[in-house]
Amino acid sequence: MPPLVLALLIGIVAGMRTMTAPMAISWAAYAGWLPLGGTWLGWLGWWGTPWIFTVLAIGEYVADKLPTTPSRKSPPGFIGRLVSGALCGAAIGLAASSLPLCLAAGVIGAVIGTFGGYAARMGLCRAFGTDLPAALVEDLAAIGIAAFAVSSL
Repeated sequence: MPPLVLALLIGIVAGMRTMTAPMAISWAAYAGWLPLGGTWLGWLGWWGTPWIFTVLAIGEYVADKLPTTPSRKSPPGFIGRLVSGALCGAAIGLAASSLPLCLAAGVIGAVIGTFGGYAARMGLCRAFGTDLPAALVEDLAAIGIAAFAVSSL
């Protein structure tokens, strides 16, 4: 699959769940699927990085279900999603020698994932009559898309 498409997909994941995208990218780098050694993003493949992002992602899954969690569209959350998408798109771009385009695709994907994920979740919330099942479906979708993207590297 073209790196630009993978960067867009991982950006969508970042828009849906901020920490799931770097978790997937760091596991791919650690496993050797994404050759980042010797680059400025080589730290994503260090032995502890995937574990740190995994803990952060689990924390995000839990926090997302709390009623006090701010909207993903508010500036702090939205900026974090854009940074996550840019970082993950850049990682794919570095490995594919297409840094600027993949970085941009990661950011565009994060915008799509933020607003598209929100719209999908609200639709599911209306269909289910409650938010928890909709949130769990979104979690599974983000994990599934991330797994597909990194397994296609």
